[in-house]
Amino acid sequence: MKTDGELWALLFFGTAITEVENKIVWRITGTGETPTFEAEHEDGTVIDPFWGPQFHEDSTWERPGDEWGTSFIFPKSGCWVITVTSGPTVGEIVLDVQ
Repeated sequence: MKTDGELWALLFFGTAITEVENKIVWRITGTGETPTFEAEHEDGTVIDPFWGPQFHEDSTWERPGDEWGTSFIFPKSGCWVITVTSGPTVGEIVLDVQ
């Protein structure tokens, strides 16, 4: 995995829950291209965001990189790894979905 940048995630929920929208705002450094987002369950199930990525032009969140909004609807509970890629920057977060 490349680590030539930074990834920040702002979760709009206390606990990720199945079958509902779980909104996440991201800051990611990279090439300025639209990043890709993919979530993979521990059993190999892969999902794309429910919506997004949506570019956020005006924001007060002070972290490096461009800001993007996404939402995921996780179909099952368990461990999910969300991978974000923007040019040379690749990062992951791990969520325990209830």
